[in-house]
This record gives sequence, structure tokens and C-alpha cells, in this order.
Amino acid sequence: MTITLRHATVDDLHAVGALHQRSRVAAYSSFLPAEALAEPTAEAMGSYWVERWTWERDDHLMTVAERDGRLVGFSYVGPDDAGDPATGLLNAIHLEPGERGRGTGRALMDDALATMRDRGWTRAALWVLADNAPARRFYERSGWQATGEHREEQIGRVGVPQLRYARFV
Repeated sequence: MTITLRHATVDDLHAVGALHQRSRVAAYSSFLPAEALAEPTAEAMGSYWVERWTWERDDHLMTVAERDGRLVGFSYVGPDDAGDPATGLLNAIHLEPGERGRGTGRALMDDALATMRDRGWTRAALWVLADNAPARRFYERSGWQATGEHREEQIGRVGVPQLRYARFV
């Protein structure tokens, strides 16, 4: 029943997409309407990750978490989207809904921070949905602090506010 972390391969990406979709629905359904979470489908999310990986694999790293050989989570790290060369961006941590509270998210975050240190970044940043209180608490317990920066992302046809968090690695 232990968690194993490893670098993702292209063969993982469709399963990552399906997991990403399940994770979004479970995490966001308390504050987003079902129609906003119906798209993209799990298949479309897999295609999204294949396409994204094609363009970003040289400067981004995806780590997958497995429990007993089954994919249960992933993280995605890359350069800061604001262009700060000293900052790495934690683009995503997503878990199978049943993995919440089992230490998998913490293991993925610790691994992501170690990756950032290894790449020479001294700061880490991320964007979190403003209404995702459990995720915000998770990050805040781990030393992340809101920077005061805001942006809006579309999920389905719904505009969703995001907050930027940062910390030293």
C-alpha cells in the first residue's frame, strides 16, 4: 500500500487525462455547475495532455504517483508563467478522489519542490481556484502564501477566479 513516484512517459498521458477529469469533478463540484465540469471528457483530457507534452516536455516534468501499480495522482512542474527565471511553477497536482488525505498529494508536492530545487529555482509559484478551500488549506499548511495576484480561467463556459501562491523552495 505504498506510493511510488516516477517520471511520466508518453504512455501515461491518456490515463493522466482521465484521472485529471475525475479529480476536477470531485474537487470542483461543490462550487462549479455540473455542465462546466462535463467538458472536456476524460478522452479529451488525455488528448490535451498528449498535445501539451509534445510542446513542453523539454522544460516541464510530470511525475505520476502509483499505489500498488495503479495510477493515483500526478504533478506537473515547469518554468514560471510570469517569466521569472528564479521561479518554478507547480502547474498541477491532481489525485484520484479516494486518495485525498492519504499523503499522496503531499508526496507529489514535496517531489515537485525538490525538482524545482534541482533545476536551480529558489521560489515556487502556483495558481489555485479561489473557491477551492481544501486545496488552499493544503497549500497554506505547507508554507505557501497568497501573493495578491489574481486571474480568471475558463472551466467550461464559467469564468473561475484563481489566486497565485508562492513560497521559497
